[in-house]
Amino acid sequence: MTFDFFEILLLSIIQGISEFIPVSSSAHLFLVSNIYNFKIQSLLTDIGLHLGSLLAIITYFHSDLSNIFRNKNLLLLMIFGSAPVIIVGAILYQTNLISYLRNIEIIAWTTLIFAILLYFADKFKVNKKLNTKLDLRTILVIGCFQILALIPGVSRSGIVITAGRFLKFDRYDSTKISFYLSIPVIAGASFLGFKDLYKETTDFNSMILLTVLLSYFFSYFTIKYFLIFVKRFDLKLFVIYRVLLSVLLFNIIYF
Repeated sequence: MTFDFFEILLLSIIQGISEFIPVSSSAHLFLVSNIYNFKIQSLLTDIGLHLGSLLAIITYFHSDLSNIFRNKNLLLLMIFGSAPVIIVGAILYQTNLISYLRNIEIIAWTTLIFAILLYFADKFKVNKKLNTKLDLRTILVIGCFQILALIPGVSRSGIVITAGRFLKFDRYDSTKISFYLSIPVIAGASFLGFKDLYKETTDFNSMILLTVLLSYFFSYFTIKYFLIFVKRFDLKLFVIYRVLLSVLLFNIIYF
């Protein structure tokens, strides 16, 4: 039980934090797996982790979401923005092509390359606001960028924030767009997980409930404090972190 709790805590920290900031969960899972051999990673655990994150973002943005559901135009934009990655992701998942992308060299290179892209995107001047300048063309561009998040190491939040900054939204609005688009994406991933889980004989237990709760806790506070961070600071810290992380990965691979 002690080891189970430690593993769930570790996975919840990785999921809750890396899901919403511009770093790669794949890279961190690889590094941690090299140090510690997980015994409880399973489809049910993955679903619990994603459900915790999904509930956290719905809870945090509950007032925004109620406005979105009343504003049909904005709701449609969120759907169109999420559609490309959900469609392509479903195809890669069903054909098992996604497994060919789960390569540590790919993770290392994408961690570095998309750190550089984030650095240059964050230099763009701001002249757009989420409430007035988010139109169909813009959200489709961001949605197409989000497809790149299917490549391990890219970071879904990272690529959406990068796209938002390239399109001259400020850091706060780019981050909010990333959070909004995460809802259908995480929900879609959970649905695919439940679909596969239906084929398995699985016992739901208290450890899964604990997984959801811990993932919720770390996700909620990451969302809250990352939004505070981007209001005050640029994204250079995450660029430096990703570069250092890629160097560590290259060291593991080639040396």
